[in-house]
Amino acid sequence: MAKLKQLLGVIIGIHLVWWLVAILLNRSILPGPVTVYAAFPSLWQAQIGWHIYFSLYRLFWSLLIATVIGVLTGMAIVRFPRLGRVLDPLIYLTYPIPKIAFLPVAMLLFGLGDLSKIIMISFIVVFQVIISVRDHVAAIPASLYQTFATLDANRWELFRFITWPASITGIISALRIALGTAIATLFFTEVYGTNYGLGYFIMDAWNRLDYPGMYAGIIVISVVAFCLFALLNAIERLTVKWQKDEINA
Repeated sequence: MAKLKQLLGVIIGIHLVWWLVAILLNRSILPGPVTVYAAFPSLWQAQIGWHIYFSLYRLFWSLLIATVIGVLTGMAIVRFPRLGRVLDPLIYLTYPIPKIAFLPVAMLLFGLGDLSKIIMISFIVVFQVIISVRDHVAAIPASLYQTFATLDANRWELFRFITWPASITGIISALRIALGTAIATLFFTEVYGTNYGLGYFIMDAWNRLDYPGMYAGIIVISVVAFCLFALLNAIERLTVKWQKDEINA
């Protein structure tokens, strides 16, 4: 209840600042909250539901691909040291590169449709998943594996009770950080080669000088992002509960 009150307080505060700045600026490029929310009914005529659907579709597959590749790679780096000695320097060298610069390459190779957008987002996010999972798995004390080994635990049991729980924490931590990056990349990629997506919707409204519609689109993508973060928090609570149940069992 306290968190809900804090959230409402922040939302009210943001809207008050927005309203005051709009009054002081007094220009069409920054309409006030009342004007923007009055434009919301017209969003349905502009098929905002389809824009949300296509954005979520691209995000889902991008994050799924990045998570699968990132988890397997992050675990392998730690659990198979020889492979780690090859992959670690490669990740270290490629991680700082601004990967959004490869968007024209992705579009040339995979076209202007969804595939190039999904590949681009996955390519950017996967490194964050790899590093987070690798660090969480590497932080597991070797003595814990040794203790389970003395109890005749097989590879599956070592994975199930030691490696996997540590990986879950790393996955959720990585996705929480990567989600913001993924949405920003999604917005950028949806400007090209598509007629659907929240990024396209916002930029199209801007091009048409429809500023209330543009800000309404920004609010929609912000609400979508907030809901996704809330979903990750709910998954984290469930996994923590699951881990506690596994330990108690």
